Amino acid sequence: MLLTKASEYALLSLIIIAQKNSPQDVDTLSNQLGISKSFLAKILQSLAKENILSSFKGAHGGFMLAKKPDELTLKAIVECAEKKQTVVFECSPSSQKCPGGKGDFCRVWPILNRLQSKIDHFLDNMTLKDIIEI
Repeated sequence: MLLTKASEYALLSLIIIAQKNSPQDVDTLSNQLGISKSFLAKILQSLAKENILSSFKGAHGGFMLAKKPDELTLKAIVECAEKKQTVVFECSPSSQKCPGGKGDFCRVWPILNRLQSKIDHFLDNMTLKDIIEI
């Protein structure tokens, strides 16, 4: 599956964080979104490791965007949250990854690959700013 709850929670958190002028802590975000604090903390830590977020410790600590919303693509956010490449099907990026071993002889692969290309293009060109402005 392309997007899971991790991607959804990452995007929802980033939207809230982007609209604030001070660091947002995990407790506040998890309460606001009605989601698990521990799961959200893992997602936000992953986003911080990839320099999507900056992390601040202490009494007034939390998370802030490390980049401007128009510099953060959906692809970067989703791949960080999911901890893997965004693929529609296992074989869609390359016929060499065909689980059935048919590779270049598969009649479905060209369609899957075209779909993957369209999704990659969309995710590469849609930014956090675009989502905020919708």
